[in-house]
Amino acid sequence: MALYGRVERPECIACGLCQMLAPALFDYDQAGIAYYKPDRNTGTESLNDQATIDFRLAYQRCPTHAIKRSDHPFNARPFSETGKA
Repeated sequence: MALYGRVERPECIACGLCQMLAPALFDYDQAGIAYYKPDRNTGTESLNDQATIDFRLAYQRCPTHAIKRSDHPFNARPFSETGKA
């Protein structure tokens, strides 16, 4: 199953934990707020197997739960069981 990530930037407190745990996946802007590096925080690029391990660790340890995950791209609307959006 694919996994997508992003940071809800208003929820980020710039603690530095996500970058310490997954430096290939997270970085900070000039204000010190985290963003998801692989797709510039759009949540549209799925993680590879190694990145998934690092991502899950940062996701679980984020003190404000600003790191979000999904099994579909964040710009895609999931379909209901009836097949309608």
